[in-house]
Amino acid sequence: MTAVSLGLPTRRTPRARRPRRNSDELQALVVRGVRVLGANPTAEHVATWAAEAFPGTFAVACSMQDAVLPHLVSRFAAGVDVLFLETGYHFSDTLVTRDLVEQDLPVNLVNVRAELTVAEQDERYGPRLYERDPALCCQLRKVEPLARTLAGYEAWVTGVRREEAPTRAKTPVVSWDAKNGIVKINPLAAWTHDEVLAYAAEYDVVTNSLLTDGYPSIGCEPCTRRVAPGEDPRAGRWAGFAKTECGLHT
Repeated sequence: MTAVSLGLPTRRTPRARRPRRNSDELQALVVRGVRVLGANPTAEHVATWAAEAFPGTFAVACSMQDAVLPHLVSRFAAGVDVLFLETGYHFSDTLVTRDLVEQDLPVNLVNVRAELTVAEQDERYGPRLYERDPALCCQLRKVEPLARTLAGYEAWVTGVRREEAPTRAKTPVVSWDAKNGIVKINPLAAWTHDEVLAYAAEYDVVTNSLLTDGYPSIGCEPCTRRVAPGEDPRAGRWAGFAKTECGLHT
């Protein structure tokens, strides 16, 4: 990988897209996709189908835990929009990974931000909202900004994998996301953590340096801790709370 500047890179906006098809048409595409892809499609097969079914009308959501998903999808859809939720609370390692993705891959990196800055949120709700009401903090800084951004797309591609948590064990490869009113595509659903790392090694894809520092699942810095050997990979997320998901995939 090439070196990255730690200065603020230019941030882009979503590309202009063709008119969005209606919900009935999009749900019909889901049915067709399930049939075409079959029970155990490869991630490449899924990415190819997404590029063909939604030319210029889908986006990749990436937490910057690694660049595997944007790399995979951009092989079949160069210039695809990659959405990064800039919460204002990320580890510096995550921001470096984001900058490398923008620099090294043929994608259109789009920072998705909350309506309130962290300072404005602190003024309205009190400081360290994540310590008192992490669900509300995620709603304000992740769920609502992403929902507003996804409204203009027909589909979004995520890196959700079934092995990550019991709540994700039945993740389909393609489905109708009723909450956001668009198609949801999960090319890596059947992959293991080792398969993600193997892909990264094969294609020399950047990974977040925290992955090798005890953080198998990486979120906002105040809400993520290291995981002990043998612990669930997501045990370090919102430690001390019953919360296990930020709300993006529920």
